[in-house]
Amino acid sequence: MALRKFNPITPGTRHKVLSKFEDITADKPHKPLLRSLKKSGGRNADGKMTMRYRGGGHKRRYRLIDFKRNKHMEATVLTVEYDPNRSARICLVEYKDGEKRYIIAPEGLKPGMTINSGKDVAPEVGNAMYLSDIPLGTVIHNIELYPGKGASMARSAGSYAQLNARDGKYAIVKLPSGETRMILVTCMAVIGSVSNSEHNLQVSGKAGRSRWLGRRPRVRGVVMNPVDHPMGGGEGKSSGGHPRSRTGVPAKGYKTRNSRKNSSKYIIERRKK
Repeated sequence: MALRKFNPITPGTRHKVLSKFEDITADKPHKPLLRSLKKSGGRNADGKMTMRYRGGGHKRRYRLIDFKRNKHMEATVLTVEYDPNRSARICLVEYKDGEKRYIIAPEGLKPGMTINSGKDVAPEVGNAMYLSDIPLGTVIHNIELYPGKGASMARSAGSYAQLNARDGKYAIVKLPSGETRMILVTCMAVIGSVSNSEHNLQVSGKAGRSRWLGRRPRVRGVVMNPVDHPMGGGEGKSSGGHPRSRTGVPAKGYKTRNSRKNSSKYIIERRKK
């Protein structure tokens, strides 16, 4: 993927850096795999705002993504497409029986290439395999945490994990966060890293692009009143005291994970500081 830097002919294009979309091969999505997507505006089922600074944005339709990869047969990549609901690219693949599905596009996968999933599959980019069959040291993504549930880790643009070792019924995987944990070898993962690796280098250039994405302006806690935020109040540009959230939970280094959580025993090494 390549980036495009705009000429500074307007204030909005002065620092604007966006994708060239050279890897996109289709203009329109596959209609049978589209679903309507309702905006919440940060409100829950009772209409109460539980997440601030959300609302507006362009209308989207959800693409049904096959995170389970449970169809164990060969498929051909038809298109590489843009998905407004995620940072990574998606691929439309057609299986030998004629069924079409969307998958998260790995880096380097192009139309015309073939992919496969299941046992006795070669460890090539785009193939979905069980952790018990993947060679040690392989870069992987779209990793299941529970067998058959579908991929839940290493799904965003450019992310990947690495299979370090196997010990009995567990595989030891180093995740994108730096955390090393044990995962059952009966879980599936996809070979390679996720596409659109330069996504984090993009610069929107103007506030309006954030509004198109449904992100409203975020207000800093230090400019609020004491009644609204623990860091609010003071004369002039006061620092606001120790950094903490609106509810008073300390930030910047304070551990919020429950030490008695049952899954802690599967974590070998914590994520990077």
